[in-house]
Amino acid sequence: MSNAAHRLLWTVLALLLVAGGGTALAVGAGGLPGGDAPLLGAALLRWWRAGTPWSALAVTVGGLLPALAGWRLLVAALRVPDRLDGTLAQPAEGGGRTRVAGAVLTGALERDLLRAPGARHARVVLTGPVARPDVWVEVRLAPYAELAAVRDHVDAAVRRFAATVGCRPAHLDVTALLDESAR
Repeated sequence: MSNAAHRLLWTVLALLLVAGGGTALAVGAGGLPGGDAPLLGAALLRWWRAGTPWSALAVTVGGLLPALAGWRLLVAALRVPDRLDGTLAQPAEGGGRTRVAGAVLTGALERDLLRAPGARHARVVLTGPVARPDVWVEVRLAPYAELAAVRDHVDAAVRRFAATVGCRPAHLDVTALLDESAR
Protein backbone atom coordinates (compact mmCIF):
# COMPACT_ATOMS: atom_id res chain seq x y z
CA MET A 1 0.00 0.00 0.00
CA SER A 2 1.33 3.44 -0.85
CA ASN A 3 1.91 6.25 1.62
CA ALA A 4 -1.11 8.12 0.25
CA ALA A 5 -3.33 5.04 0.68
CA HIS A 6 -2.19 4.62 4.28
CA ARG A 7 -2.88 8.27 5.00
CA LEU A 8 -6.34 7.96 3.43
CA LEU A 9 -7.10 4.84 5.46
CA TRP A 10 -6.04 6.47 8.73
CA THR A 11 -7.96 9.64 7.85
CA VAL A 12 -11.16 7.64 7.26
CA LEU A 13 -10.63 5.70 10.50
CA ALA A 14 -10.02 8.95 12.38
CA LEU A 15 -13.18 10.52 10.96
CA LEU A 16 -15.21 7.43 11.96
CA LEU A 17 -13.80 7.61 15.49
CA VAL A 18 -14.57 11.32 15.77
CA ALA A 19 -18.11 10.82 14.41
CA GLY A 20 -18.80 7.83 16.65
CA GLY A 21 -17.34 9.54 19.67
CA GLY A 22 -19.27 12.72 18.96
CA THR A 23 -22.51 10.78 18.61
CA ALA A 24 -21.91 8.96 21.90
CA LEU A 25 -21.05 12.26 23.52
CA ALA A 26 -24.31 13.78 22.25
CA VAL A 27 -26.30 10.77 23.53
CA GLY A 28 -24.62 11.01 26.92
CA ALA A 29 -25.30 14.71 27.18
CA GLY A 30 -28.91 14.27 26.03
CA GLY A 31 -28.33 16.50 23.04
CA LEU A 32 -29.92 14.38 20.31
CA PRO A 33 -33.36 15.35 18.96
CA GLY A 34 -36.18 12.93 19.72
CA GLY A 35 -34.74 12.08 23.13
CA ASP A 36 -38.03 10.69 24.35
CA ALA A 37 -38.02 7.82 21.79
CA PRO A 38 -35.86 4.91 23.00
CA LEU A 39 -32.80 4.14 20.89
CA LEU A 40 -31.94 1.06 22.91
CA GLY A 41 -33.56 -2.35 23.36
CA ALA A 42 -35.59 -3.08 26.48
CA ALA A 43 -32.68 -4.63 28.43
CA LEU A 44 -30.28 -1.78 27.61
CA LEU A 45 -33.01 0.77 28.37
CA ARG A 46 -33.49 -0.76 31.86
CA TRP A 47 -29.70 -0.65 32.40
CA TRP A 48 -29.67 2.96 31.24
CA ARG A 49 -32.44 4.01 33.63
CA ALA A 50 -31.00 2.00 36.54
CA GLY A 51 -27.61 3.61 36.13
CA THR A 52 -28.83 7.22 36.00
CA PRO A 53 -26.85 9.58 36.28
CA TRP A 54 -23.76 7.35 35.91
CA SER A 55 -24.89 5.80 32.63
CA ALA A 56 -24.87 9.20 30.93
CA LEU A 57 -21.43 9.93 32.36
CA ALA A 58 -20.11 6.55 31.18
CA VAL A 59 -21.39 7.09 27.65
CA THR A 60 -20.02 10.65 27.63
CA VAL A 61 -16.54 9.50 28.69
CA GLY A 62 -16.82 6.49 26.37
CA GLY A 63 -17.54 8.87 23.50
CA LEU A 64 -14.90 11.42 24.43
CA LEU A 65 -12.01 8.94 24.37
CA PRO A 66 -12.58 7.67 20.79
CA ALA A 67 -13.26 11.25 19.66
CA LEU A 68 -9.89 12.40 21.06
CA ALA A 69 -8.11 9.36 19.61
CA GLY A 70 -9.71 10.08 16.23
CA TRP A 71 -8.71 13.71 16.43
CA ARG A 72 -5.07 12.79 17.10
CA LEU A 73 -5.12 10.31 14.20
CA LEU A 74 -6.65 12.95 11.94
CA VAL A 75 -3.99 15.53 12.82
CA ALA A 76 -1.24 12.95 12.25
CA ALA A 77 -2.74 11.83 8.93
CA LEU A 78 -3.07 15.36 7.62
CA ARG A 79 0.48 16.33 8.56
CA VAL A 80 2.52 16.88 5.41
CA PRO A 81 5.68 14.75 5.29
CA ASP A 82 9.08 16.23 4.45
CA ARG A 83 8.44 19.58 6.10
CA LEU A 84 10.93 21.24 8.41
CA ASP A 85 8.90 21.09 11.60
CA GLY A 86 11.68 20.31 14.01
CA THR A 87 13.53 17.53 12.20
CA LEU A 88 15.33 17.34 8.89
CA ALA A 89 15.18 13.86 7.35
CA GLN A 90 17.21 13.07 4.25
CA PRO A 91 17.33 9.66 2.52
CA ALA A 92 20.80 8.15 2.64
CA GLU A 93 22.51 6.25 -0.18
CA GLY A 94 22.38 2.92 1.68
CA GLY A 95 18.60 3.03 2.06
CA GLY A 96 18.55 4.55 5.56
CA ARG A 97 17.69 8.04 6.73
CA THR A 98 19.63 10.80 8.38
CA ARG A 99 17.66 12.80 10.94
CA VAL A 100 18.87 16.09 12.35
CA ALA A 101 16.92 18.32 14.72
CA GLY A 102 15.93 21.60 13.08
CA ALA A 103 17.19 23.54 16.10
CA VAL A 104 20.68 22.11 15.54
CA LEU A 105 20.69 23.32 11.94
CA THR A 106 19.38 26.80 12.70
CA GLY A 107 21.73 27.08 15.68
CA ALA A 108 24.73 26.25 13.50
CA LEU A 109 23.74 28.86 10.92
CA GLU A 110 23.12 31.45 13.67
CA ARG A 111 26.60 30.81 15.13
CA ASP A 112 28.12 31.17 11.67
CA LEU A 113 26.25 34.45 11.12
CA LEU A 114 27.53 35.81 14.44
CA ARG A 115 31.07 35.63 13.04
CA ALA A 116 30.22 38.54 10.75
CA PRO A 117 32.01 41.75 11.76
CA GLY A 118 29.63 43.81 13.89
CA ALA A 119 26.95 41.11 14.25
CA ARG A 120 25.47 41.05 17.76
CA HIS A 121 22.51 38.68 17.42
CA ALA A 122 21.25 36.32 14.71
CA ARG A 123 18.00 34.42 14.36
CA VAL A 124 17.18 31.83 11.66
CA VAL A 125 13.85 30.20 10.79
CA LEU A 126 13.47 27.38 8.25
CA THR A 127 10.11 26.59 6.65
CA GLY A 128 8.91 24.59 3.67
CA PRO A 129 10.03 21.32 2.09
CA VAL A 130 13.37 19.78 3.04
CA ALA A 131 14.92 19.95 -0.42
CA ARG A 132 13.94 23.60 -1.02
CA PRO A 133 13.37 25.33 2.34
CA ASP A 134 12.61 28.99 2.83
CA VAL A 135 15.34 30.57 4.96
CA TRP A 136 14.45 33.58 7.09
CA VAL A 137 17.42 35.37 8.66
CA GLU A 138 17.45 38.31 11.06
CA VAL A 139 20.78 39.86 12.04
CA ARG A 140 21.18 42.64 14.63
CA LEU A 141 24.22 44.78 13.92
CA ALA A 142 26.34 47.19 15.91
CA PRO A 143 26.28 50.80 14.65
CA TYR A 144 29.86 50.52 13.37
CA ALA A 145 29.19 47.41 11.21
CA GLU A 146 29.98 47.68 7.52
CA LEU A 147 26.97 46.48 5.54
CA ALA A 148 28.97 45.24 2.55
CA ALA A 149 31.11 42.97 4.75
CA VAL A 150 28.04 41.70 6.60
CA ARG A 151 26.21 41.02 3.32
CA ASP A 152 29.18 39.05 1.97
CA HIS A 153 29.45 37.05 5.20
CA VAL A 154 25.70 36.26 5.27
CA ASP A 155 25.83 35.15 1.62
CA ALA A 156 28.82 32.88 2.30
CA ALA A 157 27.24 31.46 5.49
CA VAL A 158 24.00 30.58 3.69
CA ARG A 159 25.97 28.94 0.85
CA ARG A 160 27.95 26.85 3.38
CA PHE A 161 24.72 25.92 5.15
CA ALA A 162 23.05 24.81 1.89
CA ALA A 163 26.11 22.76 0.89
CA THR A 164 26.31 21.09 4.30
CA VAL A 165 22.61 20.23 4.52
CA GLY A 166 22.35 19.30 0.85
CA CYS A 167 19.49 21.62 0.00
CA ARG A 168 18.89 24.62 -2.19
CA PRO A 169 16.92 27.42 -0.48
CA ALA A 170 13.81 28.33 -2.45
CA HIS A 171 13.60 31.71 -0.76
CA LEU A 172 16.10 33.69 1.30
CA ASP A 173 14.90 36.65 3.32
CA VAL A 174 17.56 38.58 5.24
CA THR A 175 16.69 41.41 7.61
CA ALA A 176 19.48 43.50 9.08
CA LEU A 177 18.57 45.65 12.07
CA LEU A 178 20.65 48.23 13.88
CA ASP A 179 21.09 47.26 17.53
CA GLU A 180 19.95 50.40 19.37
CA SER A 181 21.12 49.12 22.77
CA ALA A 182 24.74 49.75 21.72
CA ARG A 183 24.38 53.53 21.80
